[in-house]
Amino acid sequence: MATDPALENSMAREAMLDKRAVRRAFDKAAAGYDAAAVLQHEVCTRMLERLEYVKHKPAAVLDAGTGTGNAVPALLARYPGATLVALDLSRAMLARTRARVRWWQALPGLRPPLYAVCADIERVPLSRESVGLVWSNLALQWVNDLPRALGEMQRVLAPAGLFMFSTFGPDTLRELRQAFAGVDDHTHVSRFVDMHDIGDMMVAAGFADPVMDMEQITLTYDNVRALMHDLKSIGASNATLGRPAGLSGRALLSVVERNYEALRRDGKLPATFEIVYGHAWKPEARVGPGGHRIIDLKPDSRPRNR
Repeated sequence: MATDPALENSMAREAMLDKRAVRRAFDKAAAGYDAAAVLQHEVCTRMLERLEYVKHKPAAVLDAGTGTGNAVPALLARYPGATLVALDLSRAMLARTRARVRWWQALPGLRPPLYAVCADIERVPLSRESVGLVWSNLALQWVNDLPRALGEMQRVLAPAGLFMFSTFGPDTLRELRQAFAGVDDHTHVSRFVDMHDIGDMMVAAGFADPVMDMEQITLTYDNVRALMHDLKSIGASNATLGRPAGLSGRALLSVVERNYEALRRDGKLPATFEIVYGHAWKPEARVGPGGHRIIDLKPDSRPRNR
């Protein structure tokens, strides 16, 4: 069956994120984020365990989408001689990140171990090939243009540098999406990119042989409102352009609760999170016989006006 391009474009636009709404949500959630972000902390721990097997000594590290900086102490301890750039869209989150640096590490005369930068990971304000490790824990799902974000990670990464990340896959919050299905014409749950598509995007961005894997983690709740409260507490509220203009009414929430109840198992409501892990290296620069760097030129496939 043929699809309507106009309808597809409209649906794609409604699924896009309102970055101002994302920033506001994380600013509001910053104070209580660490107490509520159980899943985020667990995934961070699992990523750090994977990093133990990697022999790499970067001079500079970018924590892309640092949040409250839950990885900052471990990254500073693992790479004591490195400069760490913690980047996030939320200033309130960055304030929490700065608080994780011990007071003596910021004494006058000492090189700051941490630079907090408020920016979008789709537009990283760092120079080309300026960091040896890009780390990103559960942040890439907050971008509208994932190929562009991956391109930015590749751009700032030095040759032979490592990109390690986690993000959410398509099965994330599938139960909540199912409960909202058909209740209205708005979007209520963000869309997430498939692991294989992310791998293809990484290759297109210039990364070498990306390694991808995934796992599912299921949290359980007594009721739907407890799940929604947890999502709001970590700033993961609905920020799509197609979200309802106002607060959802009681009638709609009652329908969602009834739909979700059909999924209750062993007295609890499940909430599935598909965690996608990936890492890849930036290839080392190729050098010609005369010692000059070889640059591959790709044809411009964009349409041209004639």
